[in-house]
Amino acid sequence: MSEKDGRMRAFAGNTLDDYYDHDIRQHPLPGRLLIGAVVRILWVVTKFLWPWRVENIELLTEDPRGRVIIMNHESMLDPVVVVVALWLAHVPVRIVYKSDFDRIGPAAWLFSRAGGFPVQRGTADMKTVRRARAMLARGESVLIYPEGTRVRDDADAQTHGGYAIMAQLAKAPVQPVAIIGARRLRFRRPVYVRAERPIEWSEILGEKRKEQLAEMERRGMERVYALRDQMRADYPGVD
Repeated sequence: MSEKDGRMRAFAGNTLDDYYDHDIRQHPLPGRLLIGAVVRILWVVTKFLWPWRVENIELLTEDPRGRVIIMNHESMLDPVVVVVALWLAHVPVRIVYKSDFDRIGPAAWLFSRAGGFPVQRGTADMKTVRRARAMLARGESVLIYPEGTRVRDDADAQTHGGYAIMAQLAKAPVQPVAIIGARRLRFRRPVYVRAERPIEWSEILGEKRKEQLAEMERRGMERVYALRDQMRADYPGVD
């Protein structure tokens, strides 16, 4: 990174932290072109293998505010679908991923350029929380899976509430999104994603910050699971 103006260099001299801490729209042009090409390839491949669609996508694209997007997690297709859809709609989106992937050099390189940033699972990772707050304040959306791992049965998993802290510190809304059809991927079997309107902090009751956090954590995933169950009712046979 240039010491003079803080800008990132096109081909060398940038650290992973530079990619995490700069606006994704200010990443070097060659990297953005590369990720754009990868996104378009993924769109073609995934649409052919598992025809997917994002319902109510305007709820994710028409509001320029940064927001925390929370989803249920069924497979590795989940983040691909959301990131591809938002990237093509020119919405800057960040993905929270497990820091374990940073041990794999090529994975860390690709994730950082695609907008990902790591979190230390099982710890009070305030560095990640502060980083997410800065992203949200810049108007970037942060995609996070509170379940923490893929869930392949009908039981609602134990969830992590770190997303609420990120949103509260940035005064950003929390947007529930749900996916069905991705638990057992089969050739040409459809996958559906649906967005709901964001939950605003003005809707959250509680006089103290901890009370508001607890209510947002409860309400956020409650909305995700309700959305998931409604889609299952709308599309019988797709789970």
